[in-house]
Amino acid sequence: MKSITPRLIVLMLVLACVSPAPAQDAPDPALRDLLRAVASEADSFEDHFAAQVWLTDMSARLERQVANPNERLTILKRVHYEATRWELPPELVLAVIDVESNFDRFAISVAGARGLMQIMPFWLKEIGRPEDNLMHIDTNVRYGCTILKFYLDLEKGDLARALARYNGSRGQRKYPNKVLDKLRLKWFRV
Repeated sequence: MKSITPRLIVLMLVLACVSPAPAQDAPDPALRDLLRAVASEADSFEDHFAAQVWLTDMSARLERQVANPNERLTILKRVHYEATRWELPPELVLAVIDVESNFDRFAISVAGARGLMQIMPFWLKEIGRPEDNLMHIDTNVRYGCTILKFYLDLEKGDLARALARYNGSRGQRKYPNKVLDKLRLKWFRV
């Protein structure tokens, strides 16, 4: 497992200062293909001790939003697994979920986005998996991490632009700033 270094944190905050580009309307075919490939796939910690430390720390931070300890650990394990799988900092994914749904796995936005990471349901049709349940923690976090990583790569590592794309707010700074503030103030706190 790659650890989150202070250098990575500084890099992410520096990247947040770059201005986002204008929004894009149509679903990206390359992202559709990537989501289709990972939709069928089902531990990310280097050892038991690392798992205990991270899960205990993050669970304490999440307790006010997710009272049920089993649900809280399910979310944290899935976030860690999918984030590590896509080489994303798990804490970044937690910050995205915090801003997107406040950890309500049954959240539905006014635009129709669903679940923890607020995935738009059109993706299910786009990738030929209309039976997938976006309220299911594993499915939602898998799709969300896949989309976030795709946009981060597309934006050549520019975190602010990738976050704006993720939220559908390219050209605006409000959403990336909210996520980066959550990341800095809550999830990367030492």
